[in-house]
Amino acid sequence: MKNSLKMASAFIGIIVGAGFASGQEILQYFTSFGVMGIIAALIATVLFAYLGMNLTLLGSRMQTTSHKEVVYGISGKTVGRIVDYIIIFTLFGVGVVMIAGAGSLFSQQFGLPAIVGSTLMTILVIVTIMLNVHKVIAIIGSITPFLVITIIVLAVYSLMTMDGTFASLDPIAKEQTSAVSNWFLSAINYVSFNIAVGASMAIVMGSTEKDEKVAARGGLIGGFVLGILIILSHLAIFSKIDVVGGSEMPMLQIANDISPTLGFLMSIILFGMIFNTAVGMVFAFSARFYTFGTVKFRIFVIITSIVSFILSFVGFTKLVSMFYPVVGYLGLFLVGAIILAAVRYNKKTVTA
Repeated sequence: MKNSLKMASAFIGIIVGAGFASGQEILQYFTSFGVMGIIAALIATVLFAYLGMNLTLLGSRMQTTSHKEVVYGISGKTVGRIVDYIIIFTLFGVGVVMIAGAGSLFSQQFGLPAIVGSTLMTILVIVTIMLNVHKVIAIIGSITPFLVITIIVLAVYSLMTMDGTFASLDPIAKEQTSAVSNWFLSAINYVSFNIAVGASMAIVMGSTEKDEKVAARGGLIGGFVLGILIILSHLAIFSKIDVVGGSEMPMLQIANDISPTLGFLMSIILFGMIFNTAVGMVFAFSARFYTFGTVKFRIFVIITSIVSFILSFVGFTKLVSMFYPVVGYLGLFLVGAIILAAVRYNKKTVTA
């Protein structure tokens, strides 16, 4: 069980990024549908648990350290190539969103121009990858448990201090911008997007565990806990939607309303999550084209980071609403491949 819990924690760390932690993803994908957003969050929970279980199970079974091999292995040559391109597109796009998120964080929390946060994040990403400071990433990754605790605290506070009922807040919630037009499609799209972001790492992570049952249980627990965090975040934002509806980072706004000190701590956690995700995305994107450590790789990292910095000026909220749904729909190719791979294996197991 200990190894399963470690894997579950790692799976959550892979999926939870700045958009999730800030609450902007939750606002657009769930809270904007009001009460029905709760149903959407429950659907997402089931899907994350199921897909998380199968991702780590496939990784354990295939025992490969190459995400490319896994993608082609479960998708076939034609679909595999499509999925590979989707993942490449996703890695770059999420990197852009993270840099934009850093700008929004500095703007909302410290009243500084967004370019300050985006510039700092871009420089940190380049320097970290150049110096190969994996220990820094490991330290930042350890922030995840604090994020989980903070989300629980914010949810409890918001529910205990909400002014009206969910029924009275429902019309206000539905006035918010939605990433997808329908609550059911929104749940599917959100899961698909996140699976496209984290599938490669989740499968490779599963390959480190030879016991398939332990690996599958880790993915199942991780997906389930992730779903619970979505539900809690949605309830927190929904109960305060009349106050934080116009905020780019609603969870941060709730933290600041409780206490400036808690808001500051939340901003540090957010910055750490953004940094961790940004480095991971830029590194993985660059490593897909050039061998790590080579001169070409370093040049490519710099160019990628600068281009991402320029594109980040589209704006954090706008990027989430524009980019995430597209990746969500494209990611359905990967979700379908994972489900088919799981079905094929189960048939072999039954007939064996």
